[in-house]
Amino acid sequence: MQTLRNTELDGQQASWPQYMQRAIELAASVFSAAPNPRVGCVIVKENAQAGDTVLGEGWHKGAGLPHAEPDAIADAHRRATEASGDTPATEPRHAQAQSLPAGSTAFVTLEPCCHTGRTGPCSVALIEAGVERVVIASLDPNPKVSGGGIAALEASGIEVFFLQDFEDSARRLNRGFFSRLERQRPFVRCKLAMSLDGRTALANGESKWITSEAARSDVQRLRAECDAIVTGIETVLADDPSMTLRPAEMGLSPQQLECNEHRFSKPPVRVVLDSQARLSDSAKIVLGNGRCLAYRLNGAGESATAPSRYENRFAPSANVSDSRVSLPSVLDSLASLDECNEVLVEAGATLSASFIEAGLVDELIVYIAPKLLGRDGRPLLNISGLDQLSDALNFDVDAVERIGADIKVTLRPR
Repeated sequence: MQTLRNTELDGQQASWPQYMQRAIELAASVFSAAPNPRVGCVIVKENAQAGDTVLGEGWHKGAGLPHAEPDAIADAHRRATEASGDTPATEPRHAQAQSLPAGSTAFVTLEPCCHTGRTGPCSVALIEAGVERVVIASLDPNPKVSGGGIAALEASGIEVFFLQDFEDSARRLNRGFFSRLERQRPFVRCKLAMSLDGRTALANGESKWITSEAARSDVQRLRAECDAIVTGIETVLADDPSMTLRPAEMGLSPQQLECNEHRFSKPPVRVVLDSQARLSDSAKIVLGNGRCLAYRLNGAGESATAPSRYENRFAPSANVSDSRVSLPSVLDSLASLDECNEVLVEAGATLSASFIEAGLVDELIVYIAPKLLGRDGRPLLNISGLDQLSDALNFDVDAVERIGADIKVTLRPR
């Protein structure tokens, strides 16, 4: 495999960045493909004299569905069939494995897989299609692949190039997948909303709605990108939230929703940290579409009737004197048992603070509404014991953007 920076590309290679950028855009067209990574592929017939031709494009739409490479190969065959005037085949795109024109180059955001799961190896699909070279943006951290895809391609005489300048973009696209494979825990986002004076509700608990409809629509996109939404039992008892994914509230038109039926592969698991077994079968978070999972302390609620609408899991306490479940154990469980790549924490001031103080939050997202709720309002986070500025929890600002009437700030723990 040859590693190249963009500044090293010349001649026919000069156009490679635009095709890799397109592959990244295709991969991002679905919110989540968990437990798989999001992958895009563009196949190009390069011609210095006549100009390049995009033969086919593909992307992975969800677990069990075709991967990006065979999807792009099938798209290339469909385009060629339509251009020739022949009647397109009626079988699904992924069933139309055909040879590509000589000299074809495949641009793929992630190293092609070389093992058989619910679908066949993408490296084999590329080899059988006759591609001449494969250009990738990131290596696969999965030990079942981890260089094996590259080795298989090169053993068949296919040139492999690694565009190093696209690695950060490709990894960011699948940061949850990389986190689960490399750290054995999901990528954790924590979402908070507050007034200008750092309050989340009035003193009486009223909080609907602090932020605008546009901000709430943006939160739906956050939910669509995650595989589990975590909240605490106190939030459930106080607010009875549904914590469901509602695509119609995401600002997407009916046409946008209809044209990509695999944009939402499955609803995120709703997770309640319920150490003392107080979750009711009638709670909205239990009754929504999809799975609801409750984590209890060992022995909690043993005498209660087994719940009929949600799953129970037992977790150890945070420490011997603590009555709360261990947060690292919950994340480990979601990664190993549920193959969650990304987790969104939507909780109150205490649980959100616990995740942050434990160093378990990879990204903090705060929506700031242009209003004041007064000093009696409820605080954003319950963090105490900071006696001097050197004790402060520091963050780096990744992005600041306006969402409707509100400001969205994305931060990373420093």
